[in-house]
Order: sequence, then structure tokens, then C-alpha cells
Amino acid sequence: MAYKEKEIEKLYYSIGEVSDMFNVAPSLIRFWESEFDLIKPKKNRKGNRQFTKEDIDLVKTIYHLVKEKGFTLQGAKDMLRNDSQAVRDKMECIDSLKRVRGFLVELREKL
Repeated sequence: MAYKEKEIEKLYYSIGEVSDMFNVAPSLIRFWESEFDLIKPKKNRKGNRQFTKEDIDLVKTIYHLVKEKGFTLQGAKDMLRNDSQAVRDKMECIDSLKRVRGFLVELREKL
């Protein structure tokens, strides 16, 4: 029986890793953490933030609303409070369409 390697996924990410994912300063992530009570990373014994996948998904949603859609912080808070699942669904749809577009552009270049 062949062994199939699985990609190892981290349970926790540092604030530096999260800020690198979104190409923003760690101070902005800390600021959003103070503004949006949905983001609640665990802290280790040293007090360093440890972000889970769920925390990162929330940061991604806030990033989308504030940086890509141009919402104010209050507007983003209202959107998350009223219908955060609809916002996430739209983001997933947009991400999927971007991947399809990338694939099609790559395919066209190969022809």
C-alpha cells in the first residue's frame, strides 16, 4: 500500500505570518483586533498572539471589506454584524472566479 503524504497544516500562526499573508503591517492586525471583537487570537505564555484558521478567515473578511471594497470600519462592523456569512460567500465566489480566470489566461497563453 502506497503512503500518501498529506500537507501539514499549522494550527497557529504568528501575527507576523498573518500580516505577511495580507501584505499589511502587524500594527494594522492589532488595530483590527481591538476594533473587531470577533478576532480573538489566543496568546501563549509569552503573550504572543496565535491566530487560528478561523481568525485568519475573519481578518481576510475584514481586509476584503475595508481594503478592497472601501468600507469604513463602522461599515465593515455593520456588515459583519448583519450578515457575515453572505459576505464570506461572496468572497469565496470572487476567489473562485479569480482562480478560473487565472486558469483561462494561462490556457490561452499556451495556445
